[in-house]
Amino acid sequence: MEIVTETTVAARQVKPKGKTNWFVRLFRNIRKVPQLYLLSLIPILYIIVFKYIPMYGAMIAFQDYVPYKGFLGSDWVGLKHFMTFFNSYEFWKVIRNTLGLSFYGLLAGFPFPIILALCLNYVGRSSVKKTVQLVTYAPHFISMVVMIGILMQLLDPKTGIVNMILAQLGFEKLDFFGNPDYFKSLYVWSGVWQNVGYSCIIYLAALAAIDPSLHEAAVMDGATKVQRMWHVDIPGILPVAVILLIMSVGNLMDSGFEKVLLMQNPLNLSTSEVIDTYVYKVGLLSTGIKFSYSSAIGLFTSIVNLILLISVNKIAKKLGQTSLW
Repeated sequence: MEIVTETTVAARQVKPKGKTNWFVRLFRNIRKVPQLYLLSLIPILYIIVFKYIPMYGAMIAFQDYVPYKGFLGSDWVGLKHFMTFFNSYEFWKVIRNTLGLSFYGLLAGFPFPIILALCLNYVGRSSVKKTVQLVTYAPHFISMVVMIGILMQLLDPKTGIVNMILAQLGFEKLDFFGNPDYFKSLYVWSGVWQNVGYSCIIYLAALAAIDPSLHEAAVMDGATKVQRMWHVDIPGILPVAVILLIMSVGNLMDSGFEKVLLMQNPLNLSTSEVIDTYVYKVGLLSTGIKFSYSSAIGLFTSIVNLILLISVNKIAKKLGQTSLW
């Protein structure tokens, strides 16, 4: 005879977890807070429609795609277009320019928002702090086309104010946009000027989340502001900085199509031709539109970005820092 106890009864009442129970729990949660699930549905649909569904079209990188034949009717050629790109005389030039521009931008632009946030965090007068924030935030909201127009007017070799000042000081006027050696510096430092204020917002939020008792203890121990920055603030924002660094490295092959194209001209083409502009030209501006060839190049850059993202994330995880997953 089976002895029925409270434990036995409870065990019988517990049903094994399965797909039905998971679905029921989800349905109950949706009934409790339908507004939250409705809001989350919008970004999910956006990702599916604009990110996942277009992946189906990546197959044309392995085809000689002809629009009237469609995806399934075009001839399959395997890695032909990839090999064409790897063996082209433009390959090493665009790779070198793209990586050079991206690494330069990362090294120059990554520390400045952190430095600005640390400095603003110790500004005592609110009026000064607000003024600095306004001055540094404002360039971010200027249109890229307008910003490049302003840059061209300032650096014009004949009428630009920069060259006029150089001439008054006894120096020769410089053709900044016509000299390929100046392109990377113009691109990177104009980007730093435009985005440094806006990029520091997330660091200011991270600094605000640091426990004030840590600063109080540091002050009691006689720490200076620089020592408090180094031993309290930087460790506090380091997880945020690592996450942003990982995401930045994951976009190294995307140097910024619009800005490069606007700053590009035949004189600086040797250093300004990057993968994005090269794909645009061979894909849309060439006499015979090469859908498959440009798609192969785009797929190649996406794979490289993915490899870089996974590698840097794994390195950060091994070093004991915050990682994306």
